[in-house]
Amino acid sequence: MNTARTIATICARGGSKGLPGKNIRPFSGKPLIAHTIAHALGCPEIDAVYVSTDDPLIADAARIAGAIVPYLRPAELATDQAGKLPVIEHLASHLEQQGELIGRIVDLQPTSPLRESSDIAAALRTRPDAQLVVSVGEAADNPYFNLVEAAGDGLVHLSKGDGAARRQDVPPVYALNGSIYVWQRSALAHAAIHGLWSVTVAPYVMPRWKCVDIDTLEDFEHAQWLFGRHLATGAGNG
Repeated sequence: MNTARTIATICARGGSKGLPGKNIRPFSGKPLIAHTIAHALGCPEIDAVYVSTDDPLIADAARIAGAIVPYLRPAELATDQAGKLPVIEHLASHLEQQGELIGRIVDLQPTSPLRESSDIAAALRTRPDAQLVVSVGEAADNPYFNLVEAAGDGLVHLSKGDGAARRQDVPPVYALNGSIYVWQRSALAHAAIHGLWSVTVAPYVMPRWKCVDIDTLEDFEHAQWLFGRHLATGAGNG
């Protein structure tokens, strides 16, 4: 009897405008996407690692790094307007048509090179009752303390709460960092139609320095500096 497996998906489109070619840009000696593939391969709970891309160069780099690229993504799922959830659902459905039995899907962002395999494993253990676990970091700004909104008269007011003199007196808030999404298979199918917040969501909190998401050259250079400071001398993909 077949057992449902846990797979990793990595969605990497070729048409980046903020930093062209970022997914295969050299980062600490190898293509950026190769770091995320190594994170997934280094997590014992993950049974297989798949990449969805429309770009043959990304596909080649992904295969060299040890991932499976079952096809080149259809053009209609590779536009700026295409949502990510339908892309993951398309990949999962394709694999199921080939006989794969999927229980959980760990979607990993290729532009988050500072996560580690241990973060993925920890996210998989977080709230198994939730339909989705998302990685987050504590936000630099807080709607109870220093985030304000403009009113119709042009004046501003605090976004939430009545105001506090110290940050320590308000609840912590978190920002999605995009690094890790742990989906229950049925929840992904539902969210691909109804949206991410249509399912129950639990957080996995990561240190703020690991939450870099590379979109620009400045992000890339900052991530390289953080990698050198925190990970380069250790098990960078551990």
